Amino acid sequence: MSKKKEIAIGGQAVIEGVMMRGPAHIATCIRRKDGSLELQKKSFNSITKRNKICGLPIVRGFASLIEMMIIGIKTLTFAANRYELDFEDPKEKAKSDMRKKVEEGFSFVFAFALAGVLFGVVPYYLSHWFDNNALFNVIAGSIRITFFVLYIFLISKMKDVNRVFCYHGAEHKSVHAWEQGTTLDAKEVQKHTTLHPRCGTSFIFLVLLVAIFFFSIIDTVVEANWIDKLAWWQRLAIHFPFLPLISGLSYEILKFSGKNDKHPLVKFVTAPGLALQKITTQPPTDEMVEVAIVAMKSALDLDVSEYKNLTILDVE
Repeated sequence: MSKKKEIAIGGQAVIEGVMMRGPAHIATCIRRKDGSLELQKKSFNSITKRNKICGLPIVRGFASLIEMMIIGIKTLTFAANRYELDFEDPKEKAKSDMRKKVEEGFSFVFAFALAGVLFGVVPYYLSHWFDNNALFNVIAGSIRITFFVLYIFLISKMKDVNRVFCYHGAEHKSVHAWEQGTTLDAKEVQKHTTLHPRCGTSFIFLVLLVAIFFFSIIDTVVEANWIDKLAWWQRLAIHFPFLPLISGLSYEILKFSGKNDKHPLVKFVTAPGLALQKITTQPPTDEMVEVAIVAMKSALDLDVSEYKNLTILDVE
């Protein structure tokens, strides 16, 4: 086995493809219906490097989260647009084009509102009869986690989502292969696990866990100094502004765990997130792994000329 690589790389699964983010480039590779590969490569300079404040510990976590959400939405849109080109029925394709922007807008608003209700209003309301701050937040946090896990489990049963989860597995396998210095070909990459401690799924789960402890402290401080007994809606209003701080703390914990994954305490902290990845990552095919490898090589500025069925759409 070769020496472990220190250059950090990560990514996400998209429709029929994988996006990889390297030190200086973001590359998205997708597989078209005819089996060919398409690659989009763009220059990338993280805001945590361009802005000193955004590069500070904890602050960089929230800044990176917002940055990757924006990149993620753009990448998903790109992949969806390329996927739609494979519609065989011109009428269906035209109908899809006309409805797409409206549907995307409504979907975003609905998803945001639903998330606010399920992860905010409902858990707080159902826990409102518990006066003890720690108990209130444990119950509310447990409800949030239950909703999150249930949501992930239910969508995993959808055929299209399951394929995305397979590409997610391909992404993780490829990252492991790079980090361990093994050969970047499908046969070798397939030997690695689909679970990775530095994953978005683990990050979300960690945020939910950290919130339980952090909110308990905040509530105790507020009740000790300003409000005798917090109503559930007051807790919700007070907690919301602290989400950037909690995401920043969670990012630092995840970053530390990625570098110290053998430590017993790190294993304990990351275990729930890794367990959830058994749903969000599925065993990929060799063809899916090939897509992830091409995206990774491109993001790292490695040669991809060996892939004869590859078309480079955009290079910046």
